Amino acid sequence: IEASKALRFLIEVEGAETTLLPVLPQLLTEYFRIMTEIGNDEVVAALQVIIDKFGDHIEPHAVALVTQLSVAFENYCSTGEDDDDAAMAAAQCLECIATVLKGICERPDLYKSMEPQLVPLVLQILGNDGAFIEYLEYALDILTFLTYFPDEISPQLWEAFPLIYVAFDQWAFDYLNLMVPPLENFIAKSPQQFLAGTSQTPEGTVSYIDLVFSMVAKTVAEDRSSENECRKALSLYMSILHSCGGSVDAYLPMMNDITLAKLGQQVNNEVPLTRIAIFQVIGSALYYNPQLELAELEKRGVTQQVFAQWVQDAEQMEKWLPRKLTVLGLTSILMLPASQLPASISASVPQLISAVVSMTEKMKEEAEKEGNEEDDEEDFEEEPEEYDDDEEGFDEDEDVTNETDEMYMDALNQLSNGGGDAVARFLIGEDWDTDYDDDDDDFVSPLDEVDTLLYVNDTLKAAFQREPEVYQRVQAALPPETVNTCQNLFAAADAQRRAQEAAQQQQQQPSA
Repeated sequence: IEASKALRFLIEVEGAETTLLPVLPQLLTEYFRIMTEIGNDEVVAALQVIIDKFGDHIEPHAVALVTQLSVAFENYCSTGEDDDDAAMAAAQCLECIATVLKGICERPDLYKSMEPQLVPLVLQILGNDGAFIEYLEYALDILTFLTYFPDEISPQLWEAFPLIYVAFDQWAFDYLNLMVPPLENFIAKSPQQFLAGTSQTPEGTVSYIDLVFSMVAKTVAEDRSSENECRKALSLYMSILHSCGGSVDAYLPMMNDITLAKLGQQVNNEVPLTRIAIFQVIGSALYYNPQLELAELEKRGVTQQVFAQWVQDAEQMEKWLPRKLTVLGLTSILMLPASQLPASISASVPQLISAVVSMTEKMKEEAEKEGNEEDDEEDFEEEPEEYDDDEEGFDEDEDVTNETDEMYMDALNQLSNGGGDAVARFLIGEDWDTDYDDDDDDFVSPLDEVDTLLYVNDTLKAAFQREPEVYQRVQAALPPETVNTCQNLFAAADAQRRAQEAAQQQQQQPSA
């Protein structure tokens, strides 16, 4: 045992990796033997260090690792509640499993071969009336991997869906932030199965979508919920609207009841984060069906107030997701004939277009700036001898990357390192230092494929062509600088489309 514990410190010595890598299989086998015969939380912790150190070489051993760790977890759990060392070792096993899953995310096929070991483990922790609550964080982390990276979600994994709700409802309310990512994966990966799914409860058969709506409603209404938790719950509405196009019309009234009531409570709050989260939902609903969503706002007599607050708060939107959903939502209104617009919206079309054009221009400029920063980073990597590593100006290299999986992995890494709001979410900027910001980078949906610039370009041009007289009057009411910016955006969209078409033609040409 002492030798196995000491090895974790030896690994950190320079050159140890070269020496130990050839005997990695034998090393892992010996650790498994010690875990099986003796069991010790420090031994498992040492194994964690090995997995971290040799992460790039773990893939061939991943299935065996997860199998052994799953068995070890069960063994440690069976020793009884009073054995603190065994409980610690069991938690270490789950942490090791999560580390292995992180290391093989580019091989989702391996996840499928691990499900026979991992799914019963996850279901055991989610069930049993909270008897394994100390391991819930790890189970949700593992479930998030299993539902995100594989192309399909197995029927066995779907058994976890209603268990998440039961856990939330009965004994794990405070774990909402960790429950949302796997729920969003279920919804996005298989929306039809989500919409068709049902669960047996004491009240009878309840659909999966009703379970989700119940979770959101309870979170938003519960006094002990933090604003961060409320915003996280509201993101489930976005997942449903983005993934279930045309299939959830009947749920728009309930969705608006919850979000607009929350907006009323937040209207005087100096920190706009929750209002911005609500506007993301409203923008998603407008993109989903502008006519139905406007009807919901009109029915409650709040259309003008909502849009006035929205345009005002748009000035404080610093992240890509709320900006994009604002642009898509407001632009979607212009898909409706002018005769179908509420009077308050008809009178405000010039202001809405100005807001859309301004925000689209900002997004375009930031995207171009980010592209330039990526080019600069590549130049830095190619010619390291021309730069001093200690020079300032490269402190935010990690923020340049925008690949979906890398951002999602970063979010998962934060979740697995604690799960609390302060750890799992980034602190916001100095202006809003009284609250925690939300890391929207881990939100993935079909709307990621919608090009904001092209959507604005196509919708505005179609509106002008559909009703030229109406939109000539709208154009006359726009400030000259807005008209000029709009024309520049049209030109940029046309250039982007030409570049895309040229790239497609080049790909279609047979190689020499």
